[in-house]
Amino acid sequence: MSVTEKNILNRLYFVAGGMFLFAIAVVVQLVNVQFVEGDKYKAMAEESTLRNATIEPSRGNVYADDGSLLATSVAKYDIFFDTKTVNAKVFTDNVKALSDSLSKLLGKSSSYHENRITKARTNKAQFFPITKNVSYSEYIRIKKFPIFKLGAYKGGFISQSKTVREYPIGEIAKRTIGSEKKNKDGNYVKVGLEGAFGKHLRGKEGSRVEQKIAKGQWKPVSNENDLEPQDGFDIISTINVNIQDIAHHALLEQLEKYKADHGCVVVMEVATGEIKAISNLGRNSRGVYSERIKNYAIGEQHEPGSTFKLMSIVAALEDKVIDSDYLVNTGDGRLTFYGKSVVDSNRRGYGTITASKAFEVSSNVGIVKIIDDFYGKNPKKFVDRLYSMNLNNTLDLPITGEGIPIVPHPNDKNWSGISLQWMAYGYGVELTPLQILAFYNAIANNGELVRPQFVKAVRENWYAEAQKIEKEIINPSICSKETVAKVKKMMQNVVEKKHGTGNGLYSPNFSMAGKTGTCQKNYGGKRSELKYISSFAGFFPVEEPKYSCIVVIHEPVQEIGYYGADVSGPVFKKIAHKIYRDTPIFDQVEDIDVVDTAVERNYEDYHQKALKYKTIIPNVVGMPAMDAIPLLENLGLRVEIKGSGKVTKQSLEAGLKIGTEKRIVLELS
Repeated sequence: MSVTEKNILNRLYFVAGGMFLFAIAVVVQLVNVQFVEGDKYKAMAEESTLRNATIEPSRGNVYADDGSLLATSVAKYDIFFDTKTVNAKVFTDNVKALSDSLSKLLGKSSSYHENRITKARTNKAQFFPITKNVSYSEYIRIKKFPIFKLGAYKGGFISQSKTVREYPIGEIAKRTIGSEKKNKDGNYVKVGLEGAFGKHLRGKEGSRVEQKIAKGQWKPVSNENDLEPQDGFDIISTINVNIQDIAHHALLEQLEKYKADHGCVVVMEVATGEIKAISNLGRNSRGVYSERIKNYAIGEQHEPGSTFKLMSIVAALEDKVIDSDYLVNTGDGRLTFYGKSVVDSNRRGYGTITASKAFEVSSNVGIVKIIDDFYGKNPKKFVDRLYSMNLNNTLDLPITGEGIPIVPHPNDKNWSGISLQWMAYGYGVELTPLQILAFYNAIANNGELVRPQFVKAVRENWYAEAQKIEKEIINPSICSKETVAKVKKMMQNVVEKKHGTGNGLYSPNFSMAGKTGTCQKNYGGKRSELKYISSFAGFFPVEEPKYSCIVVIHEPVQEIGYYGADVSGPVFKKIAHKIYRDTPIFDQVEDIDVVDTAVERNYEDYHQKALKYKTIIPNVVGMPAMDAIPLLENLGLRVEIKGSGKVTKQSLEAGLKIGTEKRIVLELS
């Protein structure tokens, strides 16, 4: 063998050896993939084509107090067609019938649907959209259509369900009913009752396996290991649909009449604190009023103005620095502190009047003078009394977004020489409408401050036993029963007395009690540029209060009107009237011989004074005019009267000996 041949042979051996080693390496790798790392690669392959998808549970319903639906979850279905899985003969024989069925259900011609489906088949579409957002009953019908009735594998039928939240009563109370959604971080954004009771409503998620198909789309794969979702619980709210409707439309009408920026109404059941209606309406860029993003009643704190005078009077009565017949000199209707003036709407002033009348006519000067006279040297005493009545605390509502009350304290850095005086008539303090109403409701409830309640019960479903949510008492007694009785009468007089700021709301058919409020929002500038908050808070009927209510309207047009009695008061009256009309209270006469204790007391008072006073002037303040006049005339005095009702002031001082001055003037109210 030549050298050349030998070299060629060596090279052939080398190449053959290399190929042999390469073959061995391939075999080793195949064995490794098949037996050693096979499970790993198999899992990776499955991971790229299969996934564990979440099945959303059906969210619980929100009901009104009578079982009416306020919010409910409705299943909607998107229908798709996997055209590749269908046998050619099955498709050809049934596509016309399928198109006819789709035409009857979805509209458009049969040829329209047939052309779309045939084109999708030609393009080998695996996730071709047929229709979206169909109801459950429509979904069941489509599932029985030709081709689709063969199922997912033979008929190419694909459905995806989703839950849509619907509100059967529309915009009414929608802001308070609220919503709950997950943000991109996976956290819940909670609004209203839906958010507050989300943990009950949302249920528990399930899961299922889905297979990846063309263009990043997924379809469900039947699997025995699917985890079924657990539906959410229902909640029964305190909202009364009828009262809510009344409140919504009464507020809307007044907002439109006065071209106001926004407003709110809350109606609360006195004994329980249950919120029967809550409406928040604001004007959008198109000038249309609707439930806006902000829940004004719960989240918008503002200076209450004259509705805070109730808190001031309660504090003074409770500290016993005054009584309801305490006389205060309002002078010419103006007071000045450090160059800042407190003025009455009656620019001539009211002169010397009782504390009760100062409240009834809403005299800024009268209320401020009382608080300044008795707390000016010790403002801490006044503020501590307010704090004891929980006015500096939130109501700790389940609904998020409650505004934080601002009630300044003398220890605060921003306390000034006029803080006390301005607080007395509702400036420098800030409360939300619901916080104000809670206080008024406590007066109607004989001093018991209850937490406003939005939900009565939680239950697994309509047939299950409800888990009742009990009434919560924040403060069993914000003040004495004696104080309650006095301010209730004052609030009644606001509506019933001729001089009361709310007398235009008076109705002989049913009784109401409350307080008007007109608060200036901005300070300084031209009068024409000033903006106001008009409010009215109170309760009805007076004898046995069933409901309390507050109406707050922001920025009514000045030229049309802005006083609380004119703007907000009529909303209160309309709500009270319609509730009363729907649930009238009839007085039953059980004994025609029953004795009127008030008449008996008046007669006894008159009789005792007639026996006692022969030569000295008696004190007739508080007596009805019909009793005071004959008593004084029998003593030889000439009686002149001003006004009507009970005596609030007498010109000759009680206890003086009757002398040559025989003329006595009585002021009545």
